[in-house]
Amino acid sequence: MAGLRERKRQRTHDTISATAIGLFLERGFDAVSVADVAEAADVSKPTLFRYFPTKEDLVLHRIGDHLGEAARVVRGHADPIDALHRHFVDGLTRRDPVTGLNDVPEVLAYHRLVFETPALAARRAAFADEDERALAEALVAAPDGTGALAAELRAAQVLAVQRVLARDNWRHLVEGRSADSHYPDAVAAADYAFGTLRPGT
Repeated sequence: MAGLRERKRQRTHDTISATAIGLFLERGFDAVSVADVAEAADVSKPTLFRYFPTKEDLVLHRIGDHLGEAARVVRGHADPIDALHRHFVDGLTRRDPVTGLNDVPEVLAYHRLVFETPALAARRAAFADEDERALAEALVAAPDGTGALAAELRAAQVLAVQRVLARDNWRHLVEGRSADSHYPDAVAAADYAFGTLRPGT
């Protein structure tokens, strides 16, 4: 029975999310109210807020699903930067949307919404801060014993590199390149960018 309840919760979550993003893409984030989303998804506002505490979460929960990912990648690795580099390149190969190298029209439109909506900036920054803290903690615990300040600086650099690479990939796709044609350049950019994070480079 618990499994059934969980499946129903997931269906409601997915319905609200898909409805909200569809409305935001159609009308713009600022032009759609939470009440509009609730009505279109056929749920009450209190129900909506149980799933998504803020209007911004209706969009950014997909990014929130990746929170802590970088920290998980480096745990137990002797070379955290190498692990993160390989993880990002693997994402490029899979056309993982988080790398920006995904030319499915709905994904491109979602990234435009995220990147170009000023009202989402504060919530994006909060997610970035949370990710940085988690990664810094993982780097401190890494086998090379990075100190706390060095770990915080390195975490900020790593996540900035990932964000810049993802946005650059998305920009090339928006300008007309396909994901397949841009893939070699995206890998080369990732190789260069992660290379700058290594000592002595």
